[in-house]
Amino acid sequence: MALRGARTITALAVGMVTTLMTAVTPVAAFAAGDPLQQYAQQKLRWARCDMGGPATFECAKVKVPLDYSEPGGRKIDLAISRVRASGAKQRHGVLLMNPGGPGVPGLTMPVEMEPLLPTEVRERFDLVGFDPRGVGRSAPISCGLTAEEQAVHHPYTARTFAKDVALARTVADKCWAKAGDMLPHITTRNTARDMDIVRAALGERKISYFGYSYGTYLGAVYTQMFPRRSDRFVLDSALDPALAWRGTFRGWSAGAELAFTRWTEWAAARNAAYGLGSTPEKVRRTYWDLVTRADRTPVPTNGGALSGGAIRSQYGAFVGVRTVTPWIVALKASAAGGPPAPAMPIASAEPVAPGTAAARSAAVAFGADVPADNQSAVTWAAFCGDSRSWPRSPEQYRRDVVRDRAKYPLAGDLGATIQPCAFWKSAAREPATAVSNDVGALIVQNQWDPQATLPMARGMRRALHGARMITVAGGEGHGVVVAGPSCADADVMRYLTTGRLPAKDLTCTGQ
Repeated sequence: MALRGARTITALAVGMVTTLMTAVTPVAAFAAGDPLQQYAQQKLRWARCDMGGPATFECAKVKVPLDYSEPGGRKIDLAISRVRASGAKQRHGVLLMNPGGPGVPGLTMPVEMEPLLPTEVRERFDLVGFDPRGVGRSAPISCGLTAEEQAVHHPYTARTFAKDVALARTVADKCWAKAGDMLPHITTRNTARDMDIVRAALGERKISYFGYSYGTYLGAVYTQMFPRRSDRFVLDSALDPALAWRGTFRGWSAGAELAFTRWTEWAAARNAAYGLGSTPEKVRRTYWDLVTRADRTPVPTNGGALSGGAIRSQYGAFVGVRTVTPWIVALKASAAGGPPAPAMPIASAEPVAPGTAAARSAAVAFGADVPADNQSAVTWAAFCGDSRSWPRSPEQYRRDVVRDRAKYPLAGDLGATIQPCAFWKSAAREPATAVSNDVGALIVQNQWDPQATLPMARGMRRALHGARMITVAGGEGHGVVVAGPSCADADVMRYLTTGRLPAKDLTCTGQ
């Protein structure tokens, strides 16, 4: 839940060597008698990560309890990494980072984010990355899922709904059969607790933080659980904590419809170039005729034939009006007997954020035996384990699908359809975190983000009363700082450097 073509981050293939470095002695642990004190006192063995990474890129493991209700029980290792601050005198602390997901590895983030940060920020912070519990090199889990079982979006039809129900049940059953000992403990709240163990083990009284996409929710949960240990928090492309998680899925549809309407207006104004229709209504009709035709006869593409539902599942591409339009033109031509269209929107507006597919490859090169379905397994573990908002009745999903599809024709069914959480064998152990605090975070948001929509970011802003929010007017795609440069960069870097938030919420123009 990733970089615009203007600036692509290349994940580094990294590995461990055996040179050990002196451990940091914690100066900020836990209260006397706290059973977690043992974790604050652990000695970290830092080793250089040298397979393509700079000499300054170090790695270590931090032990955390699998079950925080039994801190003396089974322990797991978290893989963490860092690039130290470049200025000893200017050093302020650590900037912990998360690239989203849930389920995306973050071990390579320090070297991926370093080029995006000015000297003033690099002087002040150790950049610290980590693979969250269950992910990458941190006790990775697997459900043994096939490619089809890893898909999130399933277009609704009355004829295929029973198959979707069976598929959701199969995914849940496979996850619990293969990873049932870990699943109850892979939650956002436990990952936030892990972050606090990392803080203490690093000897820090507070942490600063950069979170992207799902990482904004993780950061907000940390501020709620540990407000006095939260320093400078930047939340890039924010999710509404009040919607976690069923509401998040359904919330995508409204944003998709707005972006689609904007696209029809843009394409109609350029009908001479694209030939999709001279009015927004005609462009809309052209698109829906294509979808209907593709549902009868899938459209040939370089990546295989696409049904109408598969075309609709790319609804996020409509935020990039300049890139999605040629793709629709190519699909229309292919459906009429022309050459196969590209499999995905040309030069898609969807960015490639730190820690996504490229970083997963880096995690494998790092020496981890990472299952192919690791991200999907953790995604469902977190989404299902975080929240009790998922209905148990398939009929409830059917009713929601019909209602949302009628209101949001483009993607209403895709967000409301049944998911494995309907059949999760164990309900969430804890309620979803109610975020409401005065921590002074800085939220940065693109106006036309298809995944962390503007209304979702505004929900995060309402939850964090002491925060400020910068909206990039006209900003397209999922990611602001990670996709830079952006008109929000100066305020973000000033906040990280000085701790001073803007005096009020801002709107800026230009990426």
